[in-house]
Amino acid sequence: MTLAPETTTLKVQLLLEDGWFTVCDLALLIPGRGVAALLPDGRQVAVFRDRAGRTYAVDNRDPFTGAAVLSRGLIGSHQDRVFVASPLLKQRFDLESGRCLDDPEASVAVYEVRAT
Repeated sequence: MTLAPETTTLKVQLLLEDGWFTVCDLALLIPGRGVAALLPDGRQVAVFRDRAGRTYAVDNRDPFTGAAVLSRGLIGSHQDRVFVASPLLKQRFDLESGRCLDDPEASVAVYEVRAT
């Protein structure tokens, strides 16, 4: 059964070293767009919801520029892989693995996400 997020109070949570951390209400995530959230240790995470309703979370810091901007990137897909393209230099990062699709030497951290 699929629930319309507007009619539920589901929370988006990330799995951190010391347990699940609540980021926001699922209804606040606009499909196709990202949001940045501050983690308890001061790092930033970029959280995305794709148009199919799946949620993803990666480090918000672009490893090529050092800027915390991935949450502002565009979501797309390539060979059935969902990615975010950095808004600065346009490198694409796989939202499931964190690896850069344009440079095999680069990657970003990924987080396990759930909606409860």
